[in-house]
Amino acid sequence: MSSAKLREEIQTQLDKLEANFSRLVVGQKPLFQKLMVVLLSDGHMLLEGLPGLAKTLAIRTLASLLNLPFHRVQFTPDLLPADILGTQIYQPQTGEFRIRKGPIFAGILLADEINRAPAKVQSALLEAMQERQVTIGETTFPLPEPFLVLATQNPIDQEGTYPLPEASLDRFLLKAVVGYPSRDEELQILDRQAPIANPPKLEPVMGLEELKQLRAAVDLIHLDPKLKNYIVDVVRATRHPEEYQLDIGGWIQFGASPRATIALARIAKAQALLAGRDYVNPDDIRSLSYDVLRHRIVMSYEGESQEKKPDDVVKAILGKLPIP
Repeated sequence: MSSAKLREEIQTQLDKLEANFSRLVVGQKPLFQKLMVVLLSDGHMLLEGLPGLAKTLAIRTLASLLNLPFHRVQFTPDLLPADILGTQIYQPQTGEFRIRKGPIFAGILLADEINRAPAKVQSALLEAMQERQVTIGETTFPLPEPFLVLATQNPIDQEGTYPLPEASLDRFLLKAVVGYPSRDEELQILDRQAPIANPPKLEPVMGLEELKQLRAAVDLIHLDPKLKNYIVDVVRATRHPEEYQLDIGGWIQFGASPRATIALARIAKAQALLAGRDYVNPDDIRSLSYDVLRHRIVMSYEGESQEKKPDDVVKAILGKLPIP
C-alpha cells in the first residue's frame, strides 16, 4: 500500500473517531486532539480544569469508542495504595494468599482529582506508569496493552490537597489545561442535554489492532534533524537559559528533564499524523511545548514573587529561539 493511501485510511479512521466523540462531548476538540496524541504516543496525561468541563465524560467516551476497559478511581485523603494496585487476601480454607487485582488493571485508568490523595498513594502509580507493571507482594504482573493513566486535578479549592511530587509529574507525557466552551458550543450543550431519557449510544469504532497500526504509523513520521536540535534547545533552555541569552534564570529553580525532550519529539510526530502529514513541522513543536513543559518546570521563589508561571517561561523561550 502506498504511503498516500495509508495516510488516507488513517485519516478516515481518525475522522470517524472524532465524529462519534463529538456526538457526546461538545466544544472540546482541543481536548480530543490531546487525548489522541497521548494515546498514539503510548503515554499518560494530566488534565487541569474547573469542574463541569466534561473531563470525565471525554475520557469515558474515548474508552467506549476504543472498546478499552475503563476504571475510574476517586482519589481521596483516606485512599490506600492497595485500593488502586490490589492486595493479597488470606484464604483460611487453604492457608494461602490470593491476589485480588485493583482497578489499575484497565486499558484506561481515570485518576480523578489525583492531588486529593497523599504522596504514598500518588507514588503507587510510578511503577505502573513507567514500567507498565504492578508488584503485589512478591509477584509482578504486567499491565494490559494499551495502558493509559489520565489524571484530573482542580486548579481551585486547594484546601486538603497534596501537590504532586516532581517524580510523579515527570511521568505524565503532557499536562493539558481544559478551558470553557464558546457561547455557540454552550448552546449546543444545552440542546443536547434536553432529551435526558434518550442519551446517544456509542458503539466502538476502533479496536486494538487499529490502534496498533496508528501507533506504528507514528513511528514512520519524519522528524528533520534541524527540528530535533530545536527540541533539544527548547528543553535545555529551561535548565540553562543564560546559554540562550534569556533573562529568566531567576524565575526557574529546576528545568525540565530529558523525559521532556523524548515526550516533545514523540507527541509532535503524533500531532503530525493527526493533521494528515508524514512529517513534523515547527508549529507542532511550538504548540505542544506548553503541554510538555508546564508541569516539569519548577519555579523559584523569585519567579513566584513576580507572579510568573511555567507558561511564561515557555513563551519567553519560544520567542527567543530562532525557528528552523
